[in-house]
Amino acid sequence: MDDADRPLAEHTRPEGVDDATVEALGKLSEAFEVVEDARGHLYGFHRLTGMADLALGEAVDLLRKAGHTDHADRIEAELVGRNVIEGRWTFQIMEEYDDGYYATFKRLEAGARDDLVGGKRHLFEAEMKEDRRTHGRRHHEAVPHDGGEQSP
Repeated sequence: MDDADRPLAEHTRPEGVDDATVEALGKLSEAFEVVEDARGHLYGFHRLTGMADLALGEAVDLLRKAGHTDHADRIEAELVGRNVIEGRWTFQIMEEYDDGYYATFKRLEAGARDDLVGGKRHLFEAEMKEDRRTHGRRHHEAVPHDGGEQSP
């Protein structure tokens, strides 16, 4: 294989690492990607809930302006600024998630990669790419051809 058509060293399996280890780290990476996606949804939930609360405040003002003070007062007292779960607004849920489960998952995933493959990321996917691409064909290159130097 031409040197220009090889993956970068950062995407090459270290000497002595077996298939089972690469597969296990690939599954661990996959699980962490799902956690990243869940975290994004949590941040989306936070933003949407905040936007809803601000719109709710405007609705209260408009109800009051329209002369519906009983409804405005009830909604304002019971719902505007209310905790989404006991004692917590969404930012507090996010902080607990980030500092607890997410931080622990991220640390353990990185620790396993550091110990087992020198910190290399996405080895399973890099090997899958090598298996699936058509070597020597345009748009199937190992790396971008943007004038950058190839790692050894």
